[in-house]
This record gives sequence, C-alpha cells and structure tokens, in this order.
Amino acid sequence: MVTAYAVAATVTDPELPMLTLADLGVLREVSEEDGRVVVAITPTYTGCPAMDTMRDDLVHALTGAGYGEVEVRTVLQPAWSTDWITEDGKRKLAEAGIAPPGAAPRRTGPIPLTLSPAVSSVRCPNCGSADTEEQSRFSATACKALRRCRFCLEPFEHVKEI
Repeated sequence: MVTAYAVAATVTDPELPMLTLADLGVLREVSEEDGRVVVAITPTYTGCPAMDTMRDDLVHALTGAGYGEVEVRTVLQPAWSTDWITEDGKRKLAEAGIAPPGAAPRRTGPIPLTLSPAVSSVRCPNCGSADTEEQSRFSATACKALRRCRFCLEPFEHVKEI
C-alpha cells in the first residue's frame, strides 16, 4: 500500500490546480494514529474558502487508496507563508502563467498599517520583463493580484507574498 503521506501529497489545490497541497506548503503532517490517518493542513489565510474542498479531497483520496478512517485537522500556528511554497511549486506556477511570490516580508512586533499600495517588482511569467504594473490587488482569489506586463502587454496573476 502506498504511504498515507504519498497519497495526501498528490491532492491538488482547488484554486491553483497546477499545485499539490504539498507544493503549496499547506500539507503539514500525515500520521497514522490508532488505526486512522490524521492529516494536518494550514489555510493560506484565515477564512480561506478552499479549506472544505481540501479536506474533502484528502478524505476521498485516502479512503480511495484503502485507508479506512481519515481525520483532517486544521493547524493555525505557525501561520502559513508563501515562503512555504516549494521551488517545484513556484516553477509550476510560472509554467501556468502565474507569477510566483518572492520572499515574504519579515516582521516582528506589531504590523504597521500602510495606506499606500505595496510596491513590488514582479517579473512577467510570459516574457520575463520586470516592467509590470498591478491592475487590481485582488484577482480570482484573495491571495492573487492581477498584473499586466508593460512590455508584452499580457495580463497575468501574481501570488502575493504573505
């Protein structure tokens, strides 16, 4: 029988289907306790609407692979960061035309409130130009922004650094 982790690691993200939950870094732990599989996942942000689908997909994959009882736990600490996306996951995002995130900002203490938009340099996943602009802070999901390349003029999504 394939290990429970190997099965869980094949489950794809419902919002970014080119990534597995392992690529995205939300699959935290898979263990077997008292004859059941226990999976720990972390949401990309509080209130992430994909969590129910992730949970259902994990249970379906694991029971389909022959594991009887499956429990999926939500782990909130530490909070997920885009730094948890694997290098393979970042490559898959770029291949799908989505700009992967850069390094997440490092902060300690209170997070300052800024009223001006964040300034970041994001390369176009289509042509590689750094001459891009943000069109909308939110795209199809809250964790992505909509950008446009000023060189090739193509729109693209960018996974925001958090």
